[in-house]
Amino acid sequence: MNITVFNDLEKLYRKAADTFVDLSKEAIRKNNRFTVALSGGSSPKAIFKLLATEEYAGKIEWNKLYFFWVDERWVPLDDEKSNARMTFEELLNQVPVTKDHIFPMYQEGILPEDYAKEYEQQIKSVLGKEGIFDFILLGMGDDGHTASLFPGEEVLDENEKWVSAYYLKPQEMFRITLTAPLINKAENILVVAFGESKKHALNEVLQGEYNPKLYPLQLIHKKEGFQFFTDEKAKG
Repeated sequence: MNITVFNDLEKLYRKAADTFVDLSKEAIRKNNRFTVALSGGSSPKAIFKLLATEEYAGKIEWNKLYFFWVDERWVPLDDEKSNARMTFEELLNQVPVTKDHIFPMYQEGILPEDYAKEYEQQIKSVLGKEGIFDFILLGMGDDGHTASLFPGEEVLDENEKWVSAYYLKPQEMFRITLTAPLINKAENILVVAFGESKKHALNEVLQGEYNPKLYPLQLIHKKEGFQFFTDEKAKG
């Protein structure tokens, strides 16, 4: 794992955007496409805003990108809680992405458990049976969760499914998420986590005993192509 600590969040955002651009060029050069899975939340929002600017958008061949999500709250796409809504508003509606290259993690009129199976098939239809994304962007919650892999939940033990949906009692809602085995397959993973509130969990994830039931981000242990962007407040 390669950990970079920034003293300025603007520098972190720009480095993340630069990384996205560079990896897109590399993947397109190799395979004529760039397949990504994106996270929601506050951390990626500023990165998405940057990618939509003229400075960055012009460097990316948007028609060769395929967009999936890492996880989602099971709410309609126009709900303010939707990760997809934020991504559309800040990025996808601002750049010339091919519409059928976008795979939101929600569908009206279907049970979340059934859509998890369907979403796995959508991933396979693009990535094939190997299921290797070119790039996955992750965040980390104050409790050490990533994607919708929350402490103590059964989804942490999943070894076969690529996508899982379950009811998260503390939030009183269904969540749908990529599982750790699928995330770990990715060619490149970037975790963005910063701020004082992340300090304890980040220290446990990076330096504490291996206890993924308590700090699920420890399940993401890809050896190559794994970067971690944080700041001095979180790293301490």
